[in-house]
Amino acid sequence: MPFEQITIDKLIHAPLLHVDETGINVSGKKNWLHCATNASWTYFFAHQKRGNEATDAAGILPLYQGILCHDHWKPYYRYELCSHSLCNAHHIRELTRAWEQDEQQWAKNIEALLKDINKAVHESNGKLEEKQANVYREEYRRQLRLAESECPPPDENERKGKRGRLKRSKSRNLLERLINYEEDVLRFMENEIVPFTNNQGERDIRMTKVHQKISGCFRSMEGADMFCRIRGYLSTCRKNEVTSSQALAMLFEGELPSFCR
Repeated sequence: MPFEQITIDKLIHAPLLHVDETGINVSGKKNWLHCATNASWTYFFAHQKRGNEATDAAGILPLYQGILCHDHWKPYYRYELCSHSLCNAHHIRELTRAWEQDEQQWAKNIEALLKDINKAVHESNGKLEEKQANVYREEYRRQLRLAESECPPPDENERKGKRGRLKRSKSRNLLERLINYEEDVLRFMENEIVPFTNNQGERDIRMTKVHQKISGCFRSMEGADMFCRIRGYLSTCRKNEVTSSQALAMLFEGELPSFCR
């Protein structure tokens, strides 16, 4: 079985999966590089589109039934066979912005609470007992109820005949996300395999961004595909304690690494 297909199969059946995407330049045009990854396997996939047309074509997410960790990019929520976990590093950055730029006290309080929960999780070996988790959950809800008065939704009386959803501020959008997706924000509290952040996905995709800064662009989609295959292979080998020189030697000899067998 080809290495890429083994990787796809392993990721489909993994209990936890990180996903991310970044823009790439192919022949002067904006394309996208998608990443599906965990602690043991890395898969990169280049596509002209950013949304579900691309993630469907990669062949992983439509079949995935584990826990999908991401930054709340909405197309990921179209995959309903799996559970979802949101990156709290993103939330911390957005909460910091809401406090520093919009002077939202609630944002500072929620930021501190999330950090406290994360510390408690680490001190409890990755998982809180139900009683302790419930205490934090109630405090989370209490803080967000207070936030509703500090950061209310737009006044419907200002609609002036417009249809659809009234525009929210960045702080209000963040508040509504934290309320509506509470379970996914706090999933890391009670499930030991769920991390606080999506750093695994961001870390694995970082080399693509470095490549773009140095090389500028890919000259063809074929070149982008080759980059994805090579980077995914080397990244996976490194995660399984196979050096790049060993990985390339096996590649040229037509052998699969031992962790694939």
